[in-house]
Amino acid sequence: MRKEEARARKEAIENRPPFRGLQINPTTSLFDEEGKEEIGERNWKGWGVDIHPQVTIPATIILLLFIILLSIFSQEANVVFDYILDAVTNYTGWFMILATAIFIGAGLFFAFSRYGKIVIGGNDAKPEFSRWGWFAMLLSAGMGIGLVFWSVAEPISHLGEPSPMFNVDPNSAGAVKTALTSSFFHWGIHPWAIYAIVGLGLAFFSYNKGLPLTIRSLFYPLIGNKIYGWWGNIIDILSVLATMTGLATSLGLGVSQVNAGLNYLFGISISPGIQIVLIIVITAFATTSVVLGLDKGVQKLSEINMVLAAIFALFILLVGPTVFILSGFTQNLGYYAANFIEMSFWTETFTSTNWQGSWTLFYWAWWISWSPFVGMFIARISKGRSVKEFIIGVVLVPTIISAIFMSILGGTALYQQINGINDLASVVNVDESLALFSLSDSLPLSSILSVVGIILVTVFFITSSDSGSLVIDHLTSGGKLDTPLAQRIFWAIIEGAVAAVLLIGGGLTALQTASIITGLPFTFVLLAMVYSLYLGLRQEFLIERAVREKLRKVRNDHIITEVVQSNVEDKALVENVAEKLAEEEDPEEDTNEETNEDDYNTESQSSQ
Repeated sequence: MRKEEARARKEAIENRPPFRGLQINPTTSLFDEEGKEEIGERNWKGWGVDIHPQVTIPATIILLLFIILLSIFSQEANVVFDYILDAVTNYTGWFMILATAIFIGAGLFFAFSRYGKIVIGGNDAKPEFSRWGWFAMLLSAGMGIGLVFWSVAEPISHLGEPSPMFNVDPNSAGAVKTALTSSFFHWGIHPWAIYAIVGLGLAFFSYNKGLPLTIRSLFYPLIGNKIYGWWGNIIDILSVLATMTGLATSLGLGVSQVNAGLNYLFGISISPGIQIVLIIVITAFATTSVVLGLDKGVQKLSEINMVLAAIFALFILLVGPTVFILSGFTQNLGYYAANFIEMSFWTETFTSTNWQGSWTLFYWAWWISWSPFVGMFIARISKGRSVKEFIIGVVLVPTIISAIFMSILGGTALYQQINGINDLASVVNVDESLALFSLSDSLPLSSILSVVGIILVTVFFITSSDSGSLVIDHLTSGGKLDTPLAQRIFWAIIEGAVAAVLLIGGGLTALQTASIITGLPFTFVLLAMVYSLYLGLRQEFLIERAVREKLRKVRNDHIITEVVQSNVEDKALVENVAEKLAEEEDPEEDTNEETNEDDYNTESQSSQ
């Protein structure tokens, strides 16, 4: 079996179609074992560390310089952030829109083509986590703080300033209809398609091909063993920086909302100093979760978080405008589906506005900068899933749950606003982080709801931070899954520090700019990765088909041999039984036949 599998693999490689387009080394074999390195082979080990120096040292230096410079020149940095944000959104927005649409198309192709049956980790691989645990970790890592932060603030913002694509007046019935549709668009299929593509690539090349669980491994079909050199180091350094800024954006939003909740409940002032203290405290909890590891820490917290979020949303659904929420969810889901293609390719070309830069482009850059972190985390927990199950599970289930959550909180906020119950628009214009707690004012048990909201954001903060720490640790240790505890603690602290200096250096604008600055260049990396993943899956399919055909031939030959042998044995047995029965029934005839045969032989001899 092993010899036949090796031969089939060799034939599949030799007979594959030639590379075209993006390859750097056309002679590189996709599955050439020669020159491969063991995971962590180049690491520095000892003194409580196990790091890949060519990735860890440059990434750490860049991050520390960023922290120091932003701390010293915070006012100047705010001006620079504004300029960069406007420049990037005005001149490269079309590219981000097109790239994100390509990721959705790639996900559909991989799921529903012949590659959908490929199993992550091989045909005999079994899932490590239950579906419930898998979905819980997906949601906690993929959205977390952001969904809670924007679920009230975003629909209210779109009500007062709707997307120009829909051509409706602010605060009109049309604006109410489009407010949640725009929110669904930003938190639905598009971000999860990005995560799914990155996660699938990492899972496939790591579990099926034995490559390190790092972004560099995604490019093995294109550059071969050069992934172990400086090309791979640059890719992983960019991944660390993108992951760190994406996480810092989420953590910054989260700590702002916790501070707003404490101000609402206890009168604690909203200030950068308080927020830095909160970052330190919550990062300490996240570090504890990191210490406990994936099974006892991250998974348990994620499951607790999902239960808490479900209870929180269900209570608001029951005590809020239930019929309005359910009707709005149904109608807006249909409106989202009906306008999905146009929204996916709309670039605000024929308007004089820049609405998209503050919303869609920020989100797309944010999701792309998060993709190494979320994709790697998803890959880590998805062994044993088929490609089709992976894509459907990662894209559709979180999209539906996010839409439900957004409909409950956002629908309640819109109902309060349009019926004059609560002027949430004024609150959002002052501080988006106050929106969730202002919403609670007009609901029963408002103080308890606010406390639960603070706990929910805090636990999301912790799950995002500990998941991110594990992922960055994988990147900086050459893809090793088990690393010294000190390293994971170090990266958890660095995440908190980056979030703190971004808040000091410019608040929400700084957080948005940091995501866009890293998300834009990383988009090119992801586009090349899509092609590389296609090459890998195609070659795996050819290999599996060649092996299946050989096994089928061997099995058929074996069955034919057994049938022939069985028939021969059966025929011999029948003839033997027939002879014995004949002897028993007419022994005299046998004697006469023998005599006649002897007479015949005698006559023949005489005539001769």
